[in-house]
Amino acid sequence: MLPKGIRSRIVRGVGDLDMHILEAGFGRGCPAILLLHGFPELAWCWRRLMPILASAGYHVIAPDQRGYGRTTPQPGDYLTDLEPYATGNLANDVFNLIEALDLSSVEAIVGHDAGSIVAGFCALARPGLMRHLVLAASPFAGAPPQGAPLDAPFIFHPVHAELARLNTPRKHYQAYYVGPSANEDMRHSPQGLHSFLRGYFYQKSADWNGNAPHQLAGWSGAELARMPHYYCMPARHDMAEVAAAAMPDARAIAACAWLSEHDLSIAAAEFARTGFQPALNWYRSALVEGMTGRDLIPFQGRRLDIPVAFVAGSADWGPYQAPGLLETMRDRLATRPVSLHVIDGAGHWVHQEQPERFADILFATLNARLAGNRLCCK
Repeated sequence: MLPKGIRSRIVRGVGDLDMHILEAGFGRGCPAILLLHGFPELAWCWRRLMPILASAGYHVIAPDQRGYGRTTPQPGDYLTDLEPYATGNLANDVFNLIEALDLSSVEAIVGHDAGSIVAGFCALARPGLMRHLVLAASPFAGAPPQGAPLDAPFIFHPVHAELARLNTPRKHYQAYYVGPSANEDMRHSPQGLHSFLRGYFYQKSADWNGNAPHQLAGWSGAELARMPHYYCMPARHDMAEVAAAAMPDARAIAACAWLSEHDLSIAAAEFARTGFQPALNWYRSALVEGMTGRDLIPFQGRRLDIPVAFVAGSADWGPYQAPGLLETMRDRLATRPVSLHVIDGAGHWVHQEQPERFADILFATLNARLAGNRLCCK
Protein backbone atom coordinates (compact mmCIF):
# COMPACT_ATOMS: atom_id res chain seq x y z
CA MET A 1 0.00 0.00 0.00
CA LEU A 2 3.05 2.26 0.06
CA PRO A 3 3.63 4.72 -2.78
CA LYS A 4 6.17 3.53 -5.32
CA GLY A 5 9.73 4.00 -4.12
CA ILE A 6 8.90 4.08 -0.41
CA ARG A 7 9.73 1.20 1.90
CA SER A 8 8.81 0.46 5.50
CA ARG A 9 11.06 -1.16 8.07
CA ILE A 10 11.79 -1.40 11.78
CA VAL A 11 15.16 -0.11 13.03
CA ARG A 12 15.85 -2.02 16.23
CA GLY A 13 17.78 -0.72 19.20
CA VAL A 14 17.20 3.00 18.68
CA GLY A 15 17.94 3.74 22.31
CA ASP A 16 15.11 2.02 24.17
CA LEU A 17 12.92 1.93 21.03
CA ASP A 18 12.37 -0.22 18.01
CA MET A 19 11.59 2.59 15.58
CA HIS A 20 9.41 2.25 12.51
CA ILE A 21 10.57 4.34 9.57
CA LEU A 22 9.57 4.99 5.99
CA GLU A 23 12.41 5.51 3.53
CA ALA A 24 12.76 6.68 -0.04
CA GLY A 25 15.90 7.17 -2.16
CA PHE A 26 17.75 4.77 0.08
CA GLY A 27 20.89 4.23 -2.00
CA ARG A 28 24.16 4.49 -0.14
CA GLY A 29 25.88 7.85 -0.21
CA CYS A 30 22.81 10.00 -0.88
CA PRO A 31 22.55 13.06 1.40
CA ALA A 32 19.90 12.41 4.03
CA ILE A 33 16.80 14.42 4.91
CA LEU A 34 14.95 13.53 8.09
CA LEU A 35 11.21 14.31 8.33
CA LEU A 36 9.56 14.65 11.78
CA HIS A 37 5.76 14.56 11.94
CA GLY A 38 3.40 16.28 14.35
CA PHE A 39 0.02 15.50 15.94
CA PRO A 40 -2.07 13.55 15.05
CA GLU A 41 0.15 12.29 12.27
CA LEU A 42 2.58 9.51 11.44
CA ALA A 43 5.53 8.87 9.15
CA TRP A 44 2.76 8.01 6.64
CA CYS A 45 1.76 11.67 6.46
CA TRP A 46 4.98 12.48 4.55
CA ARG A 47 4.05 10.02 1.77
CA ARG A 48 3.33 12.76 -0.83
CA LEU A 49 6.58 14.67 -0.22
CA MET A 50 9.00 11.76 0.07
CA PRO A 51 9.05 10.66 -3.61
CA ILE A 52 9.66 14.24 -4.72
CA LEU A 53 12.71 14.56 -2.48
CA ALA A 54 13.98 11.10 -3.41
CA SER A 55 13.72 11.88 -7.12
CA ALA A 56 16.09 14.81 -6.51
CA GLY A 57 18.74 12.47 -5.12
CA TYR A 58 18.09 12.50 -1.36
CA HIS A 59 17.82 9.65 1.10
CA VAL A 60 14.54 10.53 2.81
CA ILE A 61 13.76 9.14 6.26
CA ALA A 62 10.46 9.58 8.10
CA PRO A 63 10.08 7.88 11.50
CA ASP A 64 7.03 7.19 13.60
CA GLN A 65 8.21 9.16 16.60
CA ARG A 66 7.96 7.95 20.20
CA GLY A 67 4.35 7.25 21.10
CA TYR A 68 3.19 6.97 17.49
CA GLY A 69 2.39 4.26 15.01
CA ARG A 70 4.55 1.16 14.89
CA THR A 71 7.44 2.48 16.98
CA THR A 72 7.54 0.51 20.23
CA PRO A 73 7.23 0.35 23.15
CA GLN A 74 4.27 2.68 23.62
CA PRO A 75 3.26 3.10 27.25
CA GLY A 76 -0.27 4.33 26.80
CA ASP A 77 -1.39 5.20 30.31
CA TYR A 78 -2.44 8.70 31.31
CA LEU A 79 -0.64 8.37 34.64
CA THR A 80 2.77 7.35 33.35
CA ASP A 81 6.31 8.63 33.64
CA LEU A 82 6.45 11.64 31.28
CA GLU A 83 10.24 11.90 31.16
CA PRO A 84 10.48 9.78 27.98
CA TYR A 85 8.23 12.35 26.25
CA ALA A 86 10.31 15.36 27.29
CA THR A 87 11.59 17.33 24.31
CA GLY A 88 15.22 16.59 25.17
CA ASN A 89 14.53 12.87 25.13
CA LEU A 90 12.53 13.08 21.88
CA ALA A 91 15.59 14.77 20.38
CA ASN A 92 17.75 11.93 21.73
CA ASP A 93 15.48 9.54 19.83
CA VAL A 94 16.40 11.42 16.64
CA PHE A 95 20.12 11.32 17.46
CA ASN A 96 19.89 7.61 18.21
CA LEU A 97 18.11 6.98 14.90
CA ILE A 98 20.76 8.87 12.94
CA GLU A 99 23.45 6.79 14.65
CA ALA A 100 21.56 3.53 14.09
CA LEU A 101 21.37 4.34 10.38
CA ASP A 102 25.15 4.85 10.36
CA LEU A 103 24.88 8.51 9.37
CA SER A 104 27.39 11.04 10.63
CA SER A 105 25.17 13.99 9.72
CA VAL A 106 22.10 14.91 7.69
CA GLU A 107 21.52 17.52 5.04
CA ALA A 108 18.36 18.76 6.73
CA ILE A 109 15.84 18.02 9.43
CA VAL A 110 12.30 19.06 8.57
CA GLY A 111 9.76 19.27 11.38
CA HIS A 112 6.02 19.84 11.15
CA ASP A 113 3.72 20.88 14.01
CA ALA A 114 5.07 19.32 17.24
CA GLY A 115 7.86 17.84 15.14
CA SER A 116 9.00 21.41 14.51
CA ILE A 117 9.83 21.77 18.20
CA VAL A 118 11.82 18.53 18.22
CA ALA A 119 13.65 19.49 15.01
CA GLY A 120 14.56 22.90 16.40
CA PHE A 121 15.74 21.40 19.67
CA CYS A 122 17.93 18.94 17.75
CA ALA A 123 19.61 21.83 15.96
CA LEU A 124 20.33 23.64 19.24
CA ALA A 125 21.57 20.57 21.05
CA ARG A 126 23.85 19.18 18.31
CA PRO A 127 25.34 21.98 16.20
CA GLY A 128 26.91 20.50 13.12
CA LEU A 129 24.62 17.48 12.95
CA MET A 130 22.51 19.10 10.21
CA ARG A 131 23.30 21.66 7.56
CA HIS A 132 19.77 23.08 7.19
CA LEU A 133 16.63 23.30 9.30
CA VAL A 134 13.09 23.63 7.95
CA LEU A 135 10.18 24.17 10.32
CA ALA A 136 6.54 23.96 9.27
CA ALA A 137 3.25 25.19 10.73
CA SER A 138 4.44 25.68 14.34
CA PRO A 139 7.10 28.28 15.15
CA PHE A 140 9.95 27.39 17.49
CA ALA A 141 11.40 30.29 19.47
CA GLY A 142 14.67 28.57 20.25
CA ALA A 143 16.73 28.91 23.40
CA PRO A 144 15.82 31.57 25.96
CA PRO A 145 18.09 34.60 26.33
CA GLN A 146 21.05 34.28 28.65
CA GLY A 147 19.89 34.51 32.27
CA ALA A 148 16.17 34.42 31.46
CA PRO A 149 14.01 32.88 34.21
CA LEU A 150 12.20 29.63 33.53
CA ASP A 151 8.59 30.30 32.50
CA ALA A 152 5.78 28.56 34.35
CA PRO A 153 4.18 25.69 32.40
CA PHE A 154 1.47 26.84 29.97
CA ILE A 155 -1.32 25.11 31.87
CA PHE A 156 -0.87 27.75 34.59
CA HIS A 157 -1.16 30.72 32.21
CA PRO A 158 -3.85 33.22 33.34
CA VAL A 159 -5.41 33.21 29.86
CA HIS A 160 -7.21 29.96 30.72
CA ALA A 161 -9.21 31.73 33.44
CA GLU A 162 -9.99 34.56 31.01
CA LEU A 163 -11.31 32.11 28.42
CA ALA A 164 -13.55 30.50 31.03
CA ARG A 165 -15.04 33.90 31.94
CA LEU A 166 -16.09 34.88 28.40
CA ASN A 167 -19.80 35.28 27.70
CA THR A 168 -19.51 32.05 25.72
CA PRO A 169 -16.91 30.21 27.80
CA ARG A 170 -14.02 28.71 25.87
CA LYS A 171 -11.05 26.47 26.61
CA HIS A 172 -7.69 26.19 24.89
CA TYR A 173 -7.18 22.97 22.96
CA GLN A 174 -3.86 22.35 24.71
CA ALA A 175 -5.55 22.52 28.09
CA TYR A 176 -7.98 19.92 26.79
CA TYR A 177 -5.25 17.68 25.37
CA VAL A 178 -3.47 17.40 28.72
CA GLY A 179 -6.66 16.31 30.47
CA PRO A 180 -7.67 12.72 31.26
CA SER A 181 -10.61 12.50 28.82
CA ALA A 182 -9.05 13.59 25.51
CA ASN A 183 -7.81 10.16 24.44
CA GLU A 184 -11.13 8.40 25.01
CA ASP A 185 -13.14 11.28 23.49
CA MET A 186 -11.23 11.02 20.22
CA ARG A 187 -10.42 7.31 20.05
CA HIS A 188 -14.02 6.33 20.76
CA SER A 189 -15.77 9.33 19.24
CA PRO A 190 -19.49 8.90 18.49
CA GLN A 191 -18.91 9.39 14.75
CA GLY A 192 -16.15 6.78 14.69
CA LEU A 193 -12.40 7.34 14.61
CA HIS A 194 -12.15 7.50 10.82
CA SER A 195 -14.81 10.23 10.62
CA PHE A 196 -13.27 12.07 13.57
CA LEU A 197 -9.93 12.27 11.81
CA ARG A 198 -11.61 13.31 8.56
CA GLY A 199 -13.34 16.22 10.28
CA TYR A 200 -10.20 17.18 12.21
CA PHE A 201 -7.92 17.19 9.15
CA TYR A 202 -10.57 18.97 7.08
CA GLN A 203 -11.09 21.85 9.52
CA LYS A 204 -7.38 22.60 9.70
CA SER A 205 -6.88 22.50 5.93
CA ALA A 206 -7.43 25.04 3.17
CA ASP A 207 -10.48 23.03 2.07
CA TRP A 208 -12.54 24.42 4.96
CA ASN A 209 -13.72 27.97 4.32
CA GLY A 210 -13.70 28.89 8.00
CA ASN A 211 -9.96 29.58 8.16
CA ALA A 212 -8.90 33.22 7.86
CA PRO A 213 -5.76 33.38 10.02
CA HIS A 214 -4.21 36.64 11.14
CA GLN A 215 -2.00 37.99 13.89
CA LEU A 216 -3.55 38.28 17.34
CA ALA A 217 -3.04 41.41 19.41
CA GLY A 218 -1.86 39.58 22.52
CA TRP A 219 -2.39 36.94 25.16
CA SER A 220 -5.95 37.72 26.22
CA GLY A 221 -8.97 35.46 26.31
CA ALA A 222 -10.85 37.70 23.88
CA GLU A 223 -8.01 37.56 21.36
CA LEU A 224 -7.52 33.80 21.55
CA ALA A 225 -11.26 33.33 21.16
CA ARG A 226 -10.94 34.74 17.62
CA MET A 227 -9.41 31.44 16.58
CA PRO A 228 -11.55 28.56 15.28
CA HIS A 229 -12.93 26.06 17.75
CA TYR A 230 -10.26 23.48 17.01
CA TYR A 231 -7.82 25.87 18.70
CA CYS A 232 -10.14 27.55 21.20
CA MET A 233 -13.00 25.20 21.98
CA PRO A 234 -16.45 25.84 23.47
CA ALA A 235 -15.96 24.98 27.12
CA ARG A 236 -18.62 22.25 27.14
CA HIS A 237 -17.42 20.51 23.97
CA ASP A 238 -14.76 17.91 23.35
CA MET A 239 -12.61 17.61 20.22
CA ALA A 240 -14.82 14.93 18.71
CA GLU A 241 -17.75 17.35 18.83
CA VAL A 242 -15.62 20.12 17.35
CA ALA A 243 -14.63 17.87 14.45
CA ALA A 244 -18.21 16.72 13.88
CA ALA A 245 -19.48 20.30 13.70
CA ALA A 246 -17.60 20.96 10.43
CA MET A 247 -17.61 17.52 8.85
CA PRO A 248 -17.22 17.70 5.06
CA ASP A 249 -19.95 16.23 2.90
CA ALA A 250 -19.47 13.25 0.59
CA ARG A 251 -18.68 15.47 -2.39
CA ALA A 252 -15.94 17.34 -0.50
CA ILE A 253 -14.44 14.08 0.72
CA ALA A 254 -14.37 12.63 -2.79
CA ALA A 255 -12.73 15.83 -4.08
CA CYS A 256 -9.95 15.79 -1.46
CA ALA A 257 -6.95 14.86 -3.60
CA TRP A 258 -4.40 15.20 -0.80
CA LEU A 259 -6.13 12.83 1.66
CA SER A 260 -8.03 9.97 0.05
CA GLU A 261 -10.29 7.71 2.08
CA HIS A 262 -7.72 4.95 1.58
CA ASP A 263 -4.87 7.08 2.91
CA LEU A 264 -6.96 8.25 5.86
CA SER A 265 -7.93 4.66 6.68
CA ILE A 266 -4.26 3.79 7.24
CA ALA A 267 -3.81 6.58 9.79
CA ALA A 268 -7.14 5.73 11.43
CA ALA A 269 -6.18 2.07 11.76
CA GLU A 270 -2.94 3.00 13.51
CA PHE A 271 -4.60 5.33 16.03
CA ALA A 272 -7.39 2.81 16.59
CA ARG A 273 -4.69 0.32 17.58
CA THR A 274 -2.51 2.58 19.73
CA GLY A 275 -4.90 5.27 20.91
CA PHE A 276 -3.84 8.89 21.23
CA GLN A 277 -2.57 8.91 24.82
CA PRO A 278 1.11 8.17 24.06
CA ALA A 279 1.09 11.08 21.59
CA LEU A 280 -0.82 13.32 24.00
CA ASN A 281 1.88 12.69 26.58
CA TRP A 282 4.09 15.01 24.49
CA TYR A 283 1.70 17.82 25.44
CA ARG A 284 1.59 16.77 29.09
CA SER A 285 5.37 16.73 29.45
CA ALA A 286 5.72 20.22 27.98
CA LEU A 287 2.58 22.01 29.15
CA VAL A 288 2.01 20.52 32.59
CA GLU A 289 5.50 19.55 33.72
CA GLY A 290 7.38 22.29 31.86
CA MET A 291 9.97 19.84 30.57
CA THR A 292 10.61 21.67 27.28
CA GLY A 293 11.55 24.87 29.09
CA ARG A 294 13.69 22.90 31.51
CA ASP A 295 15.49 21.09 28.69
CA LEU A 296 16.25 24.37 26.91
CA ILE A 297 18.04 25.92 29.91
CA PRO A 298 21.51 24.54 29.03
CA PHE A 299 21.35 26.33 25.68
CA GLN A 300 20.49 29.80 26.96
CA GLY A 301 21.69 32.47 24.56
CA ARG A 302 22.58 29.98 21.80
CA ARG A 303 21.59 30.79 18.21
CA LEU A 304 21.72 28.56 15.18
CA ASP A 305 24.35 29.28 12.56
CA ILE A 306 22.71 27.39 9.70
CA PRO A 307 20.05 28.39 7.16
CA VAL A 308 16.58 28.09 8.70
CA ALA A 309 13.27 28.33 6.83
CA PHE A 310 9.72 28.35 8.14
CA VAL A 311 6.84 27.20 5.94
CA ALA A 312 3.10 27.52 6.53
CA GLY A 313 -0.10 27.38 4.55
CA SER A 314 -2.01 30.60 3.96
CA ALA A 315 -5.04 29.03 5.69
CA ASP A 316 -3.10 27.88 8.77
CA TRP A 317 -3.64 29.44 12.18
CA GLY A 318 -0.58 27.61 13.51
CA PRO A 319 1.91 30.47 13.03
CA TYR A 320 -0.37 32.87 14.95
CA GLN A 321 -1.83 30.77 17.77
CA ALA A 322 0.87 31.97 20.19
CA PRO A 323 1.01 35.78 19.81
CA GLY A 324 4.55 37.03 19.21
CA LEU A 325 6.09 33.59 18.73
CA LEU A 326 6.51 33.87 14.96
CA GLU A 327 8.43 37.13 15.29
CA THR A 328 10.58 35.77 18.10
CA MET A 329 11.51 32.78 15.98
CA ARG A 330 12.28 34.96 12.98
CA ASP A 331 14.56 37.34 14.87
CA ARG A 332 16.11 35.22 17.63
CA LEU A 333 16.37 31.57 16.62
CA ALA A 334 19.40 31.94 14.34
CA THR A 335 22.26 34.31 13.70
CA ARG A 336 20.49 35.41 10.52
CA PRO A 337 16.72 36.00 10.25
CA VAL A 338 14.62 32.92 9.58
CA SER A 339 13.13 32.95 6.07
CA LEU A 340 9.32 32.92 6.23
CA HIS A 341 7.27 31.28 3.46
CA VAL A 342 3.51 31.09 3.00
CA ILE A 343 1.97 28.70 0.48
CA ASP A 344 -1.44 29.52 -0.95
CA GLY A 345 -3.93 26.69 -1.18
CA ALA A 346 -2.70 25.00 1.99
CA GLY A 347 -3.69 24.96 5.61
CA HIS A 348 -2.03 23.31 8.57
CA TRP A 349 -1.11 20.16 6.61
CA VAL A 350 1.02 22.10 4.14
CA HIS A 351 3.35 19.17 3.35
CA GLN A 352 0.35 17.01 2.46
CA GLU A 353 -1.81 19.65 0.76
CA GLN A 354 0.91 21.21 -1.41
CA PRO A 355 3.93 18.86 -1.42
CA GLU A 356 5.39 20.17 -4.71
CA ARG A 357 5.44 23.76 -3.47
CA PHE A 358 6.77 22.65 -0.11
CA ALA A 359 9.56 20.79 -1.92
CA ASP A 360 10.39 23.89 -3.98
CA ILE A 361 11.04 25.87 -0.81
CA LEU A 362 13.03 23.03 0.71
CA PHE A 363 15.21 22.72 -2.40
CA ALA A 364 15.79 26.47 -2.43
CA THR A 365 16.85 26.32 1.22
CA LEU A 366 19.23 23.46 0.55
CA ASN A 367 20.73 25.37 -2.36
CA ALA A 368 21.21 28.46 -0.17
CA ARG A 369 19.22 30.73 -2.46
CA LEU A 370 17.01 32.21 0.22
CA ALA A 371 17.26 35.83 1.29
CA GLY A 372 16.78 36.32 5.01
CA ASN A 373 13.45 37.58 6.32
CA ARG A 374 11.65 37.19 2.99
CA LEU A 375 7.99 36.26 2.61
CA CYS A 376 7.62 34.10 -0.49
CA CYS A 377 4.09 33.34 -1.65
CA LYS A 378 3.41 30.73 -4.30
